[in-house]
Amino acid sequence: MPNLNIRLGVHTSIAGGLHLSLKRAKKLGCNTIQIFSHNPRQWFVNSIHDDEILQFKKLKTLYDIKPVFIHASYLINLCSLDDSIYQKSINLLNTELKIAVLLNADYVVLHLGSSSQNNENDARKRAATALTKLSDMGESNVRILIENTAGRRGDISTLIKNLADILDNDTMGLVGGICLDTCHAFVAGYDLTKEGGLSEFINEIDTYIGFDKVKLIHLNDSKKALNSKVDRHEHIGKGSIGKEAMKRFLRHPAFESVPIILETPKKSESDDPKNLKLVRRFFSE
Repeated sequence: MPNLNIRLGVHTSIAGGLHLSLKRAKKLGCNTIQIFSHNPRQWFVNSIHDDEILQFKKLKTLYDIKPVFIHASYLINLCSLDDSIYQKSINLLNTELKIAVLLNADYVVLHLGSSSQNNENDARKRAATALTKLSDMGESNVRILIENTAGRRGDISTLIKNLADILDNDTMGLVGGICLDTCHAFVAGYDLTKEGGLSEFINEIDTYIGFDKVKLIHLNDSKKALNSKVDRHEHIGKGSIGKEAMKRFLRHPAFESVPIILETPKKSESDDPKNLKLVRRFFSE
């Protein structure tokens, strides 16, 4: 049966103004959205004009685009042993949360960072300490979603059990749940191409986290092979996961009410419409 209540969107450009991301999403027929709130590869964040904020909130309501997800900067590393980077990361994430509040966004999606110079358990504790410090910097009704990662050297949030550790150590309740990326899960070793592999993945979520904590799916096929630990996104159905496996994933009852954001390649203006059309077909077949 078609899922008429699905929230489906893409990561949309903020070029020319944050509010224009909503217009781009509306043009694509999206009813949820993910954006960067600033240049994700710079520590510096420009101030946002009041008029831009007002326009964003107005269009968000007018177009019924929700939830709104802000993807945090790639520079943030909450497990860095460099105290300067560590504190800058906390400060930048605090800025991300403040912007999210201004925009009435719902969640900030976060990669925790790399522990290449520390063991994983200590790194997760350091990240949990960073989240506690962040909570002490002010109240926020916007929650963080921790995203699973591809499993490259230093990753501390690759396995479902890793994500559960972060949630368990979040004593201040700043983390609202998790974001599941299909490409990351596959290259980390979860074989989503097989029913048994999908069942194993879902059973781990149920055992260690609970489906109520799954707040977002990043739907991406993979350019690379199973267990390769290499994060390279591909168009839906064109990569190593494949169309049938992605359809099976999306149509599993565990994910039926979870918003979906595509982070597939954008080499031409037709790319997003093609990927969205295929995903919509998954729910209508």
